[in-house]
Amino acid sequence: MANFASDNVTGAHPAVLEAMRAANRGSAMPYGADDWTRRVEARLSEVFETEVAALPVATGSAANVLGLGLLSPPFGTIYCHREAHIELDECGGPEFYTGGAKLTLLPGADGKCDAAGLERAVVRAGDMHAVQPAAVSLTQATEAGTVYSVAEVSAIAEVARRHGLGLQMDGARFANALVALGCGAAELTWKAGVDVLAFGGTKNGCFAAEAVVLFDPARRAELGFRRKRGGHLFSKMRFLSAQLDAYLADDLWLANARHANALAARLAAGLAALPGVTIHHPVEANMIFARLPRAMADGLRAAGFEFYAWDVGGAPGDGVSGTGAAREVRLVTAFDGAPEAVERFLATAGGLDPAAGAQHFPL
Repeated sequence: MANFASDNVTGAHPAVLEAMRAANRGSAMPYGADDWTRRVEARLSEVFETEVAALPVATGSAANVLGLGLLSPPFGTIYCHREAHIELDECGGPEFYTGGAKLTLLPGADGKCDAAGLERAVVRAGDMHAVQPAAVSLTQATEAGTVYSVAEVSAIAEVARRHGLGLQMDGARFANALVALGCGAAELTWKAGVDVLAFGGTKNGCFAAEAVVLFDPARRAELGFRRKRGGHLFSKMRFLSAQLDAYLADDLWLANARHANALAARLAAGLAALPGVTIHHPVEANMIFARLPRAMADGLRAAGFEFYAWDVGGAPGDGVSGTGAAREVRLVTAFDGAPEAVERFLATAGGLDPAAGAQHFPL
């Protein structure tokens, strides 16, 4: 009926599909020496209001780990939230691509670490027997569906600068964070102190396209070698770049994110009004974490809705997450989600008796 499991379940936006078809006509020089790749870098320089180096890759994991490899030596440590994507969902990729750097995990409510916590962690490190402070990574939007404000990023960046740390941003859902805040891309990144951004496209309308954005273009050559050595240099690069070119054209990326965020806001508001439902984090982007009455969650599944059970530790559960009369779930809305599907979900949830488990679906 409708799939709220992830924004990875979607196809691509029609404009991206058409751009891929256009790129398939004729020939183009390989390895990024094509018009699409040059145009993507120019578009991103306009978006960020400064000259950037932008190297396309196919996955968010590659964008994260290649950027982190620039910032940390093998004996370094990268500070991140304990539920950051690079900690829970990259299968040791940051450690592998840095040659052995350690992740130091920071606490924080709603998926966000803060400047004070970073300061406390950094001052405990430093002698020759310890890994050396090297970088900070922020997930934007976070794995809890929340968003770091410009002020929060700037405060963390100020601590990072004082301690000589680079600042990387995992922006798999950067567009969702940006439209949620209503600020400019420059204000949320390099003007706030970000050095490297993993710029996401796959979750928001592309087939498989991300970019590592460097706000110091002088490091382009090193990143290029790291991309090649890591196996992420595509010979037919135009097929990645054509996706990003269409994604950025006419602010499609922002319109897609705005739509997904609006659906999440509607879904969260509707759920919060139902008896027995608890929303766990502020819903600021396109993800909702909630505790549903067990009968409601099971009834929604029976009615054909897809979503993940979600363990407290911040990862997909086994389908039976939650104890007693409740289930913990994650719901994600997407760029191509139908408002009607959200309304059907809420109507179905409202028609399930949370106490007795009686089911009727007023659709």
